[in-house]
Amino acid sequence: MHLGNVWCALASYLSVKSQGGRWVLRIEDLDPERSRQAYADQLMRDLEWLGLQWDEGPYYQHNRSDYYASLLEQLSDDIFPCYCSRSDLLSASAPHASDGRAVYSGRCRSLTLEQRQLAAMHKQPSLRMRVPDAAISFQDRVYGPRTYSLARDTGDFIVRRSDGVFAYHLAVVADDHAQGVTEIVRGCDLLPATAPQLLLYDRLGFPRPVYAHIPLLVASDGSRLCKRDKALDLGALQASGVSPERLFGSLGAASGLLTQAEDTPLSELLERFDWRKIPTDPIKIPL
Repeated sequence: MHLGNVWCALASYLSVKSQGGRWVLRIEDLDPERSRQAYADQLMRDLEWLGLQWDEGPYYQHNRSDYYASLLEQLSDDIFPCYCSRSDLLSASAPHASDGRAVYSGRCRSLTLEQRQLAAMHKQPSLRMRVPDAAISFQDRVYGPRTYSLARDTGDFIVRRSDGVFAYHLAVVADDHAQGVTEIVRGCDLLPATAPQLLLYDRLGFPRPVYAHIPLLVASDGSRLCKRDKALDLGALQASGVSPERLFGSLGAASGLLTQAEDTPLSELLERFDWRKIPTDPIKIPL
């Protein structure tokens, strides 16, 4: 668990606990090639070391394929098969969205039955959700009112991959609803993901949750902290003798919850939590 994930987990915990809610631990392990039980076990040990105790779970997404399939059936009128390869998507993509990701061009949206049958002889399709030419609006606790055009900013999005693995958007909406999650706290890099997820909430008849996106922790040069760049992780911090209290104090000061970085128990940080103090700009962490 690298430092950015610790920040998201801590913000989620403080928010939910300060409102008297319960914290649900879900292991998002849909992709069998990238998921190992050892990784999940280490994540839970890290949370326990921090003192972040969950009220329910852990729930594993790889056990819930039948549930996802039942919801996919409810969405069948809005779903179409897509036979595009990665190179097809890159070459035929629409202009890039504001966050730098390519928006699907709709290449397979209107294929005839004959064209689909021919394409299926060469490639197993993924399944995409057909989005309307409409806007999705919501109020974020940190970033305020947000509006995204589904056609321009999102495009038709994948709900099941060509290898049969259910995609992130469908799985998280399905599980948030089933597990009674009413408040979602996550990094601001997922702000654009809220629009397609809210479309799924609406189409499935689920009540919308409240969203709170928090700024990312970044290096002093502004680059994002991530595993591929060997960003500082919790194991390295523990090995260097950093205590949970020191980590909480540093993150609390960086996020505006504390006036200075000093060892702070989790209980004290919980008492000081206030959404109004959370900044919107990236939080630079000297490494």
